[in-house]
Amino acid sequence: MCSTLVLAQAPDTAPIANANNSDNITIVVRPEIAGLWGMEIPNNKKCVEYYNFKSGNQVIIKSAGEWSTGIYDYQPSPNDKRLGALALQVKYENNEKDCSGHKEDQTGEVSQYFVKWQNADTIQFCTAEKTSKCFVTLRRVLP
Repeated sequence: MCSTLVLAQAPDTAPIANANNSDNITIVVRPEIAGLWGMEIPNNKKCVEYYNFKSGNQVIIKSAGEWSTGIYDYQPSPNDKRLGALALQVKYENNEKDCSGHKEDQTGEVSQYFVKWQNADTIQFCTAEKTSKCFVTLRRVLP
């Protein structure tokens, strides 16, 4: 009966029944990419672009005066031989200058990347499944 209840729940939450009383505990499973990540901009070490991958597939991106909100979908690799996949869509952006000095309205823009995990705190965004095509490194700031 408990397994039927678990199957009826959304895939990222599962209640745990407590045999002693009627209180339930809900466990939320976050995607492994969830958290705050920082990317140093080449030729501008003073400015860090931040990606905050939140639960519920929400993302906030902050780069100098620019900030954006959007949605993301992360699909981890089914095995360690392939790279994970990430799709980002910007829903809102304030159209201010970013760390690179660019001012461009990216509202509605969709980006797709392959994600290469170097370790639990360092990932790279790649344009192709070949790891030689990785163009940016992000480091975990907060879990």
